Amino acid sequence: MTIIKLLSCDAARPDRRAIANMLEEVADGMSAADAREQTEYLLDGEEIEIEVSMNTSSAFRAIRKCNIDYEIVE
Repeated sequence: MTIIKLLSCDAARPDRRAIANMLEEVADGMSAADAREQTEYLLDGEEIEIEVSMNTSSAFRAIRKCNIDYEIVE
């Protein structure tokens, strides 16, 4: 399992639905409602942490595709 801290979204016009779908897909145990809530926090400038146990390279690719800056915590 890897913990990833999502720092900010640099997209000029972030796609909230795409970000929420990405979070629901890559984050362990995240429901659609939680993903939408976490997306709002991220876009409001707050850092969020997610746990990822799937293929981390796929998760990193999905995160970058949404123009999200991140760092690996663990």
